Order: sequence, then structure tokens, then C-alpha cells
Amino acid sequence: MIREWKAFLAEEDGMGVVEVILIIVVLISLVTVFKSQISSLVNTILDKITKNAKKV
Repeated sequence: MIREWKAFLAEEDGMGVVEVILIIVVLISLVTVFKSQISSLVNTILDKITKNAKKV
């Protein structure tokens, strides 16, 4: 039983999951902070695509 407990504590497979969750949290917080800038940039790009698509 003690060997199994030590093996469980030494296992590092879960660290990758924690890192991915932290990266997702940071990305979500950045999106919420810069929401208006991102939406205006996307709208500008879509307007340019729409205008240039009529030329083709």
C-alpha cells in the first residue's frame, strides 16, 4: 500500500492537464479584456473581404 501511494505521488501525468487549463484561462481572460478591439478588427477585415469579393 505504501509503495502504491509513493508511486501515485511521483506520477507527473496530470501536470500537462494543469498547464493546458492555465493556458486556456489566460486566453479567455485576454479575449474578455480586448473584446472590443478584437471585434472591431474582425469587422474591418470582413468588410474588406466583402468589398474585394465584388471585384472578383
